[in-house]
Amino acid sequence: MKTAVVILNWNGKSLLETYLPSVMAHSEGAHIYVADNASTDDSVAFVKDHYPQITIIQNKTNSGYAGGYNEALKQVDEPLWVLLNSDVEVTPAWLEPMQAAFNDYSDLAAAQPKILDHKHPKQFEYAGAAGGFIDKYGYPYCRGRIFDSLEEDKGQYQEPLDIFWASGACLFIRKDDFIAAGGLDERFFAHMEEIDLCWRLFHMGRTVKCIPQAVVYHLGGGTLPSMHPQKTYYNFRNSLYCLAKNLKGFTAMRRIFIRMLLDGVAGLRFLLQGKFAHLSAILRAHLDFYRNYSSISKSKPAHYRDEKYYTHSSIVWKYFVAGIRSFGKL
Repeated sequence: MKTAVVILNWNGKSLLETYLPSVMAHSEGAHIYVADNASTDDSVAFVKDHYPQITIIQNKTNSGYAGGYNEALKQVDEPLWVLLNSDVEVTPAWLEPMQAAFNDYSDLAAAQPKILDHKHPKQFEYAGAAGGFIDKYGYPYCRGRIFDSLEEDKGQYQEPLDIFWASGACLFIRKDDFIAAGGLDERFFAHMEEIDLCWRLFHMGRTVKCIPQAVVYHLGGGTLPSMHPQKTYYNFRNSLYCLAKNLKGFTAMRRIFIRMLLDGVAGLRFLLQGKFAHLSAILRAHLDFYRNYSSISKSKPAHYRDEKYYTHSSIVWKYFVAGIRSFGKL
């Protein structure tokens, strides 16, 4: 299957210097693109000088992860796309198990490899680990990661598995499914837009998988550190966006209301910890959700699948009350 590896870049010369060599060394047969989001550093010149075989797509503005990819992918014709963060080190033969899965499963729309932490190679990485899920109220978690608890990779999640969402750090997706689902929602700007996209694929009756026989190492925090208040803002706001977009009627209203109450508890926790910037981020997230609720709630998926999308009702309860810290114990 012809494959395009598309790396979105914004002022990331140092990341390209560090991580592009592995992509070039281990992606035989794939077409490599760097999609630049109007960088002001010399990262584009670096790619042109050192990797003339890479195709450069230059976006006119920095419209975030969602807008950047939506614009760049209009120029990519291969039937299988890999949306790869610029801070990911790939490994030998990383493409083959993924390509084989797409050849074997006609209903497979999107997938991810096993994602380990570049700084701690024996540990799963926050953004995807061994495959993503959400609970009833839109809280994401992974095989190998629940909230901030990261498991050591001991081979416990080596089976390919149907998952709910695949990580945007290394997202394999069929071109036709990406287009049919409507692409990434640019209102998200960054963070959780891949969850919304995979939820729309779920509504279409398509499948998402983790194929752990392929392995990559993700630095994480290349754009925003994990505990940056702006990341808190995007995560809380975009979780509400996901619920408002992908649920209907009373179900949507009830679950959004409960989610807001839980967000209030999180805000109180930040207050007691003295993390006032994060408390402010939650308040801003809710205010922006109120402002945009009408347009968000009206943009329901063209296809709607009224089936259970979650395995566990409340990951918050299981983690903070029941004390469960690993996926295998859920």
